[in-house]
Amino acid sequence: MKKNNPKALLPIGVFLILYLGLGILFEYVMKIPMGFYNIPIVTAFLAAILTACLQNQELEFDDKLAVMAQGMADKNIITMLLIFLVAGTFVGVVGRSSAESVAYFMLSLIPARFAVAVLFVVACFVSTAMGTSVGTITLITPIAAAVSAASGFSLPLCVGSVMGGAMFGDNLSFISDTTIAACNGQGCAMKDKFRENFGIALPAALVTLALILAFSMSTELNGSVSQEYNLVQIIPYVLVLTGGVIGINVFVVLLVGIVSGSAIMLAAGQITPVELIGNMGSGASGMFETCMVAILVSAMCALIREYGGFEALLSAIRKVFKGKKGGQLGMGLLVCAMDIATANNTVAIVMANPIASEMSEEYGITPRKAASILDTFSCISQGAIPYGAQMLVALSAANELGYELSAFDVIPKLFYPGLLLLSSLIFIFVIPDRKKD
Repeated sequence: MKKNNPKALLPIGVFLILYLGLGILFEYVMKIPMGFYNIPIVTAFLAAILTACLQNQELEFDDKLAVMAQGMADKNIITMLLIFLVAGTFVGVVGRSSAESVAYFMLSLIPARFAVAVLFVVACFVSTAMGTSVGTITLITPIAAAVSAASGFSLPLCVGSVMGGAMFGDNLSFISDTTIAACNGQGCAMKDKFRENFGIALPAALVTLALILAFSMSTELNGSVSQEYNLVQIIPYVLVLTGGVIGINVFVVLLVGIVSGSAIMLAAGQITPVELIGNMGSGASGMFETCMVAILVSAMCALIREYGGFEALLSAIRKVFKGKKGGQLGMGLLVCAMDIATANNTVAIVMANPIASEMSEEYGITPRKAASILDTFSCISQGAIPYGAQMLVALSAANELGYELSAFDVIPKLFYPGLLLLSSLIFIFVIPDRKKD
């Protein structure tokens, strides 16, 4: 019989109190910009692990270290860490100019009346190719501000469209940290999770695009935006995206992207060899905190499982959510709750992974469906919360350009997260399971 011990969940509570409590204090009481992201998340997890180590005095400390080591030594965790680092290197190589080239090419090709729709589509493509919603928002928001100023479209609509597109790609990208975490945590192939997700995300994206076009048609235009671009710089994105869809090994795909991106940037004179190597290092080091969080969460969850915390949580879930469809909804709400508490969808997925694996066995949910649910529901909450990195980065980028914009100006124009939630619920409760499931 598995142990059932609700007290074993205390370390998660300690982490949430420290991280969420201090985040609210910094962000809304002390008014510190990006307050949530001034809190050292690694330190908060260390405090949680210390709490776990102080529990269960029947187990020797050396035995607790052995339990944590077993949790960290999982093959999926090692694979996840390596993909994080290689994906960071790719993003460091392709840089800012490639994403801008995509945006300005599309804006020059399509009439100004559809400029906001173009921003949404470009954000979808760039975030899917780069695997980072925050990076996409950082790059495209200044272009969105320029489109608003030149054409007359409202800035909240332009920024909300960019954020929606960025979350679309974050959810689907083969090299997104959320995809990497969900797939490796649930033990499924990325192409299988992509196919599962695509049927959920595409309808939400198409309805979002229709709403953006409806708002665009009622706006009087003043002008348009034009800028130089270099289409050759888009090639690494296309290669990575195509390779991922085909199902080529993610390490091979990323290596091709890094090599092609390096060759193009050097041949075009955009960068020197020394700067290129430095950017590779910066891209990889940008993933260090994410890697450390994955390691610490694995150690903490191993102790919680050993003490019986997961069994206690599963017992509570069983009482509320009945049947396979109820289990899928419970899994989605679980990762949503963790994301709202941590304001970081990757951390939420990493924390939810071991519990979701237990739920998959309990409710008969396939690995690809579990990975899809974790990634999708974490993106739903992350794309809408006013204190998430995506919202804060978008507001910061707009305010640096001299615009006054608040989260509550943008939230009413965030069509995609709400529609993604609706699409997900339809997918769970209305669309019948595949026979293969």
